[in-house]
Amino acid sequence: MNYKIYTDGSCLGNPGAGGWAAVIVDENNHREEIFGGEANTTNNRMELTAAICALKKISADDNVELFTDSSYLKNAFTNGWLAKWKRNGWKTSNKKPVLNKDLWLELDELISSRRVNFHWVKGHAGHFFNERCDELARGYATRLKSSQKKFLSVEPPPKVESPQVNPLPRVENSVPVEVPPRVEKISESPKVIERRKIERQKISTPEDNLPRGQLSLF
Repeated sequence: MNYKIYTDGSCLGNPGAGGWAAVIVDENNHREEIFGGEANTTNNRMELTAAICALKKISADDNVELFTDSSYLKNAFTNGWLAKWKRNGWKTSNKKPVLNKDLWLELDELISSRRVNFHWVKGHAGHFFNERCDELARGYATRLKSSQKKFLSVEPPPKVESPQVNPLPRVENSVPVEVPPRVEKISESPKVIERRKIERQKISTPEDNLPRGQLSLF
C-alpha cells in the first residue's frame, strides 16, 4: 500500500503546551487525521511525535511519502545526521548529547521496517494538508494551555475577617482576698453562767466526782 503523510508540530512557549498532528492519505484517497499533545514539551518533540504516531498507523513494508515543514526532522534522514549520531554514540559533532534521543530511537525503528521518503514543504505557505496539520496541532496546544490557565487561575476563597474580640480585663498579680467580718464575743450574765454550771453537774459521770488519781469500781 502507498501512503502520503503530512505532519506538523506546534508549541506555545517552547517549552510549553504543545500539539502534534498528521494527515494520512492512502492510495484510494482515504484520509485519516490524528492529533494529540503534551502539557510541557518543545516544538521539535512535537514534530517528531507527529511522524512517529503517523508511521505507527502504517503497516511494515508499505511505501510512505512523508511531508514536513521541519528541517530538523527531514535532515536527520536525508543529510545523514541520524547515522552519524549513532556512530558517535549519540553525540553531536560538538560532543554534546543528542537531544530527544528517545524519540529518534523510536522513529529510527519504525522507518527501518518501512520505505519512507522525506519531503520538506514551506510552512504557512498555503499548502492544504500542511495548513490542516498546523490547525489541528495548534488547536490542541491552545486547548492545553487554556486548561492550564483555568486551573492555575482559580481564585482563592475570599478572605474572612476574624471577629473582633474585646480585650480581657487586666488581672493584677496580687488578688485581694475578702476577709469575713470579725465576730465579737458576747459576754454572758452571771445568772447564765451559773445555770450552765448546774447543767454540766447534772450530766457528769461518777468518775467526775472522784478525787484525782482514783478509779471507779462501777
